[in-house]
Amino acid sequence: MGWTVRDIPDLRGRTVVVTGAGGGPGFVTARELARRGAHTILACRDRRRGARALERLLAQVPEARAELRLLDLADLSSVRAFAAGYGDRPLDVLINNAGPAPVAYGRTADGFETQFGVSHLGHFALTGLLLDQLLATPGARVVTVSSLLHLTGSGVLDPERRYRRWRAHSRSKAANLLFTHELARRARAAGADLLAAAVHPGFAETEPGGEEAGDAGGGTGQRLARTAHRLFAAGPEVGAAPILYAATAPEVTADSFTGPSVLGGRRLRGGPGAGWRAPWTRRDEPAERLWRRSEELTGVRYEALPPVPAPPRSGPPQS
Repeated sequence: MGWTVRDIPDLRGRTVVVTGAGGGPGFVTARELARRGAHTILACRDRRRGARALERLLAQVPEARAELRLLDLADLSSVRAFAAGYGDRPLDVLINNAGPAPVAYGRTADGFETQFGVSHLGHFALTGLLLDQLLATPGARVVTVSSLLHLTGSGVLDPERRYRRWRAHSRSKAANLLFTHELARRARAAGADLLAAAVHPGFAETEPGGEEAGDAGGGTGQRLARTAHRLFAAGPEVGAAPILYAATAPEVTADSFTGPSVLGGRRLRGGPGAGWRAPWTRRDEPAERLWRRSEELTGVRYEALPPVPAPPRSGPPQS
């Protein structure tokens, strides 16, 4: 596309929330949006790490209007508290970026499998609880960070009897795409001025040295993950570019999936381009089914964006 961060427009007067802004592409995204004048809220789980990120951002962009707010997507009470504390101010862009690397089996505070609970259900609840502020802001966007690893999963999102961290990770990232599809579909049907788009950061390190590699498990698995990062992973600046593009570029379309272009040999680098996406993540039926289940699990309902009525079935020809 030939797009670079220099193409980000003037964002003064805009407000942006970035989850998982404590490091990696999330931090770079928050920094660059703040550099262009946006009031940027770093939504972080860990207070100490978030404070360090804010301090680093202000050191690099002294004129930035940025603040830290605590948000633990693994705890729906924290999600509700964050949304309540946000108030009624307009919200121009919500960037659903946070998400764990493939981790050993665990549960959130509400009893959900960790990867699905954080990457999908936490962001589903957050977006729904901030929906009024988004809909009240002309041209608002919801950008959700998925992954190319969704391609390694299947169309079945139900948990397996035997937990496998990489399969669980794939399912959670596929759920991000189904959520984006259904959000875009409902916004379009309701005539809402809200753009929902998805991105993937390529194979980008979250932190120098690879935070994801550190979470990949001990022994052989951990060594292989670290080796893969050394050989293939690009830096967080590359991973942030598609997020920044989806959040600000005027040509972004609803339900699009953007990632780094495949350039520069074995690494995913280059400017943002169309990402490879499993066709079933654009299907209405699994997206709507996941949406209904997400409402049941989180208790969050998008009253302003009701279900899209099914097209009437054509009956037998009239005599």
